[in-house]
Amino acid sequence: MIAFVTSSGSRVHDTDLPLLAAAAADRGTGGEVVVWDDPTVDWASYDAVVVRSCWDYLARRDEFLAWAASVPRLHNTADVLTWNTDKVYLRQLEAAGVPIIETRWDVATGDDLGDHAEWVVKPTISAGSKDTARWGTREEVWEHSASLVAAGRASMTQPYIASVDDEGETAMLHFNGTFSHAIRKGPLLERGEGVRQDRDSRESITPRSPSEAQHEVSQRAIAAACEALSLDEPPLYARVDLVTATDGSPLLIELELAEPSLFLPQSGGGADRLVDAILARV
Repeated sequence: MIAFVTSSGSRVHDTDLPLLAAAAADRGTGGEVVVWDDPTVDWASYDAVVVRSCWDYLARRDEFLAWAASVPRLHNTADVLTWNTDKVYLRQLEAAGVPIIETRWDVATGDDLGDHAEWVVKPTISAGSKDTARWGTREEVWEHSASLVAAGRASMTQPYIASVDDEGETAMLHFNGTFSHAIRKGPLLERGEGVRQDRDSRESITPRSPSEAQHEVSQRAIAAACEALSLDEPPLYARVDLVTATDGSPLLIELELAEPSLFLPQSGGGADRLVDAILARV
């Protein structure tokens, strides 16, 4: 029996879950959707517990990670979740040679932001673009970053990558370290709209065929994470989010190993591939 773990407010919004349950049933394996903070769940009764849409963890991260540490046969593991739910992990990937977007941490008024037309500011612990904004002036950037830091939250500031407005982002999905599928995500941030509070309200999702360069960067990112975490095998699931730099090369936005949408409705069999990956580990 496989547990696909969500949160009480997210299960109706997660379009991946019905496909995963159906794929498990097709293979003669039970697939049950369960809520992570439900005290009645017997986690030890499952052959695998797969974290999916626990999207309420942001306000309860310590509680969520303590839960993860208590669950046997959890995918991805508690150590992976701890590392990946704070975007400071990007420093380790950059040090390992993975090309990331130029990033400044906890900028304050007067700090150098580089010569860019626009910037993105967000907390290092966030999901679904919550509390993220695209700004066109240094004053807006400094004010947003300062407000996050004053609230006890680390901030990160990056130049806005102009190619996103037309090309969008590329999300590449890997199961057990093997590429499954990729999608295009349309732009989420509009200049001057202020800080976003909703999750994925404007996402436009379509299938995409990645380039050889994108494949190479995505594999480097996953390998660097495995090295940083001393993993003996790749994470069960990984989503590599990329954008295109002005010179045409891929840049990593995020390596999602905690609770990313997997875009299975646009995947052409992705749910089957993920369930097969789970069963290979069981």
